[in-house]
Amino acid sequence: MRAFSIFSIPDTLAPDRRQQRRHMLARLGLAWLAMMQVMMFAFPGYLRTRPMGAEDQTFLDSAIVLMNWVSLALTVPVVLYCAWPVWQGALRRMRRASLSMDVPVALGIVAAFIPSAYATFSGRGEVYFDSVTMFVAFLLTARYLELCARQAVGSGRMHDAIERHRVVLSDKADRVAIWFTIIQLGVAFAAGAVWYLHAPERAVGIMVAMLVISCPCAMAMAVPTSIAAAHASLMARPSTTEYQLAGLTRASGRVARQSLLGAMLWHVLMMPLAALGWVQPWLAAITMLLSSLAVAANAWRLFRRQTAAAPSRVAAAAG
Repeated sequence: MRAFSIFSIPDTLAPDRRQQRRHMLARLGLAWLAMMQVMMFAFPGYLRTRPMGAEDQTFLDSAIVLMNWVSLALTVPVVLYCAWPVWQGALRRMRRASLSMDVPVALGIVAAFIPSAYATFSGRGEVYFDSVTMFVAFLLTARYLELCARQAVGSGRMHDAIERHRVVLSDKADRVAIWFTIIQLGVAFAAGAVWYLHAPERAVGIMVAMLVISCPCAMAMAVPTSIAAAHASLMARPSTTEYQLAGLTRASGRVARQSLLGAMLWHVLMMPLAALGWVQPWLAAITMLLSSLAVAANAWRLFRRQTAAAPSRVAAAAG
């Protein structure tokens, strides 16, 4: 039996699911490629505040205008193609007059992209194309991990028990995450309105950072990653008893709650900092990725702890 990995495509995976995975990987790769290029083109903008002569300043301003147009051209396919599943999910929910994880994500992209495009066409104002591409790339990274975790499930009675446990955990986690996200959106728009009244030039950047932080990526990963770790533990220990299964179920639930509460704590700590203007949109995107990776690491810790008790069986499974 080969070693378990969430990146290994199960042999029983349906063709449409394989196609979904390939499309997501293509979107992920394009988003990361565009992000790296846009970040490079954004560098001249960071030099604008440095002291320099009038001729150098004029040359730098011309370079910034050119780089903004190139960044816009690279960001458009990221927004339209890479983020297409986000638009689908948000529009589907809005037609039903309900809210899902995709709605705040879509708002964050729109709030950063539209002002940036306007600033590029008008030649005035700040652009956030680097933040947009980083946000989408990091978001897709988190979602790809989540998709791999959901698809990497085994079959059998004990795996079915883990899946029933997943349904219960997901229902509770989704209710908490949705209401928590709604509150964050309200705070973000309120903070943006306050800054618009007192310092309009900073309002957009602060609101974008808060919308990026409000993205519930890490919270959405809490249950799928812990359940994937539980399935992996069963595959590494095929002789698991009913008693051990009960313990594994409790442990996966505990890890899911830890990850969910940890992600919520991260939001609570970062939102005030962003509201005060201390967190730039690009930094908010990086912290969003780090929180998602922390959730994945917590699930990996569960797998290691569950399989450490049976090293011989794990070695046999990896052989």
